[in-house]
Amino acid sequence: MRKILPVIAILVFLGVIFGVWYVKGYNKVVNLHENVKNAWSQVDTQLKRRYDLIPNLVETVKGYATHEKEIFENLAEARKGYFTAPTVEKKAEAATQIEGFLSRLLAFRETYPDLKANESFLKLQDTLEGSENRISVERKRYNDAVREFNTYTKSFFGRFFAARLGVPEAKYFEVAEIEKEAPKVKF
Repeated sequence: MRKILPVIAILVFLGVIFGVWYVKGYNKVVNLHENVKNAWSQVDTQLKRRYDLIPNLVETVKGYATHEKEIFENLAEARKGYFTAPTVEKKAEAATQIEGFLSRLLAFRETYPDLKANESFLKLQDTLEGSENRISVERKRYNDAVREFNTYTKSFFGRFFAARLGVPEAKYFEVAEIEKEAPKVKF
């Protein structure tokens, strides 16, 4: 009996250590996954803010640039695509399309000097630029959360816990190729 007692104590000790390790690893994956979802919700909030501003900006510019109908239609269609997108990846894709259209829309101010002086346009432009900055910050935070989550879930033990939870690799919110170029203004 005395020989069995130390063996039982060692097994209990190892069981406690394994249990603590398992709970810690499991909770870490849960925490990192929730951080990714929270970071996306912050991006989503800022994108929705931007899309609430777009109709006002479009209406202001429409008064000056009535013959630029195509960009307004594309912008409205892309905005609609964002709200109907079923996944984070599709929402990110729609968001990058809208950023390209907005760049072109804001470039109109160079073509229409009266528009540059319009107070409503200037306010909307400032608000939209502020939103773009917020989106940029939130996109970086989201991508940082994705990087941390993916790094852990690709590690030896992280992979084990991610498989236990059934969480897939998170996708980065990347800038589309079209956005990497500055918009060109033609006169």
